[in-house]
Amino acid sequence: MDCRTVLRLDGGFAKWKSPSRVHAGLRLGSVVADQHVPDEPERYRQVRFEPPSGSTEILLIRHGESEAADPARPFPLVDGRGDPALSPLGRQQAIRVAERLAITRVDAIYVTSLRRTAETAAPLAARLGIVPQVEPALAEVNLGEWEGGLYRQRVAQGDPVVVQMREEERWDVIPGAESNLEIAARVGPAIERIAKSHPDQRVACFAHGGTIGAVLAIATGSRPFAFIGSDNGAISAMVVVGSHWLLRGFNDRSHLE
Repeated sequence: MDCRTVLRLDGGFAKWKSPSRVHAGLRLGSVVADQHVPDEPERYRQVRFEPPSGSTEILLIRHGESEAADPARPFPLVDGRGDPALSPLGRQQAIRVAERLAITRVDAIYVTSLRRTAETAAPLAARLGIVPQVEPALAEVNLGEWEGGLYRQRVAQGDPVVVQMREEERWDVIPGAESNLEIAARVGPAIERIAKSHPDQRVACFAHGGTIGAVLAIATGSRPFAFIGSDNGAISAMVVVGSHWLLRGFNDRSHLE
């Protein structure tokens, strides 16, 4: 009989005689092939995004629609900013937000010092049994002399300053309003504080159109007003890990349709 030296599965070598129970050069038992069989090629599937270890998922939710401005009755001010309550539609939007987020994991809720964010967060907080925390630095852009509802009136009237503001993408063309640098200097550290306090968690932050736009501009390095157009009750999403801010979604309003 034919006698050959072969490699065993345990890595050693042995002599063996070719038996009749060999098919296509393969022997049953502790001996590998008499003939080379190529391995299956490696294959790599697309990998679904997973938040990195230690990161924080931050959902940025714009408050629901607030009550209409009445030139005869300016909004009360809190820290120099107009503080209207939610309108009836805004309260419905808050309920829709709660229905959307109650079926997912939310570990903490943040609101600003302005009541329209607290009122928008209230239905979700009640469902989840979470007491919202206040982050004043995420409050809306201070509009200076146009606070109390005057900004809406000037926008509706097509004021030339509004046109200039949009063309130059600067809030501070409004007399006394905050500059983009001033806004970034407060909202950036606020996001970092929240992320540092909630590693490996998901946080719902109820905020404002101007400050959400500023946060996302920082995250993406975009033009200042690229993300200003958030709808009332819409959800944007980021993942924050250290100094890296990853935009995961903008202006999701599917729950509002």
